Amino acid sequence: MRRTALLALALASLPALLAAQTGAPRYQPWGLELKDMDRSVKPGDDFYNYALGTWLRDHPIPADKVGAGYNYDLPDEIEDQVRRIVEQAAATPTSPTASKVGDFYAAWMDDRAIEAHGLAPLKPWLARIDAVQTRPQLIQLMMRPGYAAPINIGISTDADDPTHYMADAGQARLGLPTRDYYLLTGEKYDAIRRAYRAYLIRLQDLAGISDAAAKTDRIIALETRLSQDQWTPEQRRDPVKTHNPMTRTQLTALAPEMDWTPTLAAMGLGGAAKVNVSEPSAVAAASKRLGDVPLSTWKEWMTVRFLSNAAPFLPKAFDQANFDFYSKTLRGVPEQRARWKRGMALIDDALGEAVGAIYVQQYWSPATQAKADELVADMQAAYKDKIDAATWMDDATRKAALAKLATFDPRVGHPKKWIDYSTLTVSRTDPLANNLAVADFQWRLQLQRFPKPVDRGLWYMTPQTVNAYYDPTMNQITLPAAILQPPFFDASADPAVNYAETGATTIGHEMGHGFDDQGRQFDESGRLRDWWSKDTAAKYNVQADRLANQFDQYEPIPGVHIKGRLTLGENLADLGGLETAYAAYRRYVARHGEPPVLNGMTGDQRFFLAFAQAWQGKRRDEAVRQQLLSDPHSPDKYRVNGIVRNFGPWYRAFDVKPGDAMYLPPEQRVSIWH
Repeated sequence: MRRTALLALALASLPALLAAQTGAPRYQPWGLELKDMDRSVKPGDDFYNYALGTWLRDHPIPADKVGAGYNYDLPDEIEDQVRRIVEQAAATPTSPTASKVGDFYAAWMDDRAIEAHGLAPLKPWLARIDAVQTRPQLIQLMMRPGYAAPINIGISTDADDPTHYMADAGQARLGLPTRDYYLLTGEKYDAIRRAYRAYLIRLQDLAGISDAAAKTDRIIALETRLSQDQWTPEQRRDPVKTHNPMTRTQLTALAPEMDWTPTLAAMGLGGAAKVNVSEPSAVAAASKRLGDVPLSTWKEWMTVRFLSNAAPFLPKAFDQANFDFYSKTLRGVPEQRARWKRGMALIDDALGEAVGAIYVQQYWSPATQAKADELVADMQAAYKDKIDAATWMDDATRKAALAKLATFDPRVGHPKKWIDYSTLTVSRTDPLANNLAVADFQWRLQLQRFPKPVDRGLWYMTPQTVNAYYDPTMNQITLPAAILQPPFFDASADPAVNYAETGATTIGHEMGHGFDDQGRQFDESGRLRDWWSKDTAAKYNVQADRLANQFDQYEPIPGVHIKGRLTLGENLADLGGLETAYAAYRRYVARHGEPPVLNGMTGDQRFFLAFAQAWQGKRRDEAVRQQLLSDPHSPDKYRVNGIVRNFGPWYRAFDVKPGDAMYLPPEQRVSIWH
């Protein structure tokens, strides 16, 4: 799985870009690894295994990883680059911010000091929980950075007025990944719940907390009760149902136990006239639990949640217990990652833009930015052609869609203005305090922005992140520097490869999010508004429903199917990205002539092969289970097979016919833009 709100880039076709190509592509012979293919597989029976079967068979998953493939290999390379930056900052800092980067890393890496300090760094944080005597005190402590709460309160963009921020409240994540882990029946889930219970007992034993088993049973009973009232991941994808602005009076009527006025004031949100409640019934139910569950049980729950979150920063026994449950049991990973590698992830979260500013200086070039800008423009033109030609759209909806496309705001490489870390305090000896200081710093940053207009220059990923995203409230796509390199960006590769690997799976995909089942409900300014005619929306929904039903049928691991509604947005973006990138590629061919046959493959065959290989990946079964229960992205294989079987040009390229396992009759194929 490459990206969470997957945008990435598209290497395109522009003649100027092609003229500038020099050298050989990194992946051979023309941008792909043909040795990864399994030609004994018939393309129409299993296209993913045809494209990647040899790699899938012969490439093991490293012992310290949840999966293998391009989306794991490239981050490893970036990690090495960032490590050199961080270690230099630790050894010879050149600025106060660099000193903070070095101190943060040094504190994390000094595992001997962590062992020597024992429980001492933990005690003042747990003492605050012990000191709670009343429900109002409990709620106010829950809302402090670093502590767990059954209701999350934060700040986001106002969907009614995307030029301003708004306070929001919603259901909080519990100790297990999703409500399904508490509620599903069967031995597999019983075993996970037993392991979770053992983990919570182990944490309390290590912390010297008495009567751990009885406390754990009360904690799990509380979380199970909370999970029963929480919304499913599918329900939480609905931008209309999760947009419920409420006044203080309405909040109090919905969830009186939260004491909204003093609670918001204590958080620095006393001036918030309204709060958006994303899951009203879940918030109301959690509020009731604050009133009817004993204060002592809530304190036990907060203590264990704090221990669990703090475990990686505590002596090895805590860290190992956390790894054994969350990585080994829940995701099937047998070995802990090297400490320095985990440190890179922590620094990316804590001081990511401080490192990013150095990363950009060393690894980013204006030439790459110029190429990427051209690629975005190329795919934007292809989408315009598709919208113009969409026979199912009426004129009014088409006009609005074109306006939205024209106002897409692509950001490439890195922020223009960097975060100021001058008010962040970092210790060279206490990694737990550093982690909590970061949480407090990030909350204070949000509070500073809250009364001001929305800052469209903010980035929610660092330049060294191999990822990208689309923000519907900004109508904005963001493409960090780190992803603009092979295998996802290679100016020397065959145009067919570039159109598929980057045009389809990245820029085309991300632009497609602006028109998926969620994104299509936001207009060109990012406002949540129904700009579709009823007839056009009905025609769109027929196709969307059919795609959801198709994916419901896929069963990646025994007993667990893909959730077609949960993954619908990503699947629609995958299909729309493929359709549009292929159209852009054929436009290129029309300008430059039919490409030669290479290694026995036509240009169209290379295009679809590249699309498949762009999703090179395999994951451990337990990680796939967690993905299927909670993640809006389908497993890699189905992002290929589940998509191409709906697309006529793929059938023609590989002569797929009735009787082939992936064949769908034309009337059963889903069409968005073709």
